[in-house]
Amino acid sequence: MEASKVKRNIVLGILFFLPVAFLLMLYPAKHNYEPLNVVNEKVSDIENLSSENLDSLRLKNQITVLGFLGKSPLEKSISALNLKELVYDKFKGFKNFQIIIVVPEGTEDQVKELKKEINTYEDLKFWRYAFGTEGEIRMLYNTLKSKQSLDEDLSSTDVFIIDKDLNQRGRLDGRTEREVEDNKPAFSVYSYNTIEVAEIKNMMSDDVRILFTEYRQKRQGKFDDSNTRREKELKQNHE
Repeated sequence: MEASKVKRNIVLGILFFLPVAFLLMLYPAKHNYEPLNVVNEKVSDIENLSSENLDSLRLKNQITVLGFLGKSPLEKSISALNLKELVYDKFKGFKNFQIIIVVPEGTEDQVKELKKEINTYEDLKFWRYAFGTEGEIRMLYNTLKSKQSLDEDLSSTDVFIIDKDLNQRGRLDGRTEREVEDNKPAFSVYSYNTIEVAEIKNMMSDDVRILFTEYRQKRQGKFDDSNTRREKELKQNHE
């Protein structure tokens, strides 16, 4: 009887602490409460591109992970699977979140095959494909800040985080705390390599989470951007 009571208390304790632990995981570490840097402004919207179901696609007022799979999207299934499992599955329930994959017109059949590979058990309703001409795709990519050029087949292994105001987000200093302590050279992060699992699983997932935290704090009136904080500091110094 006593053993049964102990087991019951253990189960109740687990059921109580699991949701708490999950919520704690959604919040970035204390040193990451700074907003995710704006690394580029005025990214082009995609309303001129077409979609499978004829619904208009847009980046404005959405939190978007934007990718380019090129003329042979089926050959980029590893990138797509990494993105689906390590990013989409984590954030698909968050408001205004979407993944947009840009591909050239004429790749519709390959996209259908790709969907069969990655849509194994569910309909990825927040994962959408945008079709455009070569010129439209190159024009869109040129509004992004990237260390890599778009490949000849209009693909890139990199994906980009775009906020609700068409700003590209990333890190002006991508070093870890250890790298800062070791005086490693600073580097900027404008995009995330979908082939590098650790980069997507750790850095990118953390950055998307930070961006959601920023918008949540804005809704609650608790968020101060750098300009607001600076004004407060100046005011305090003059009081």
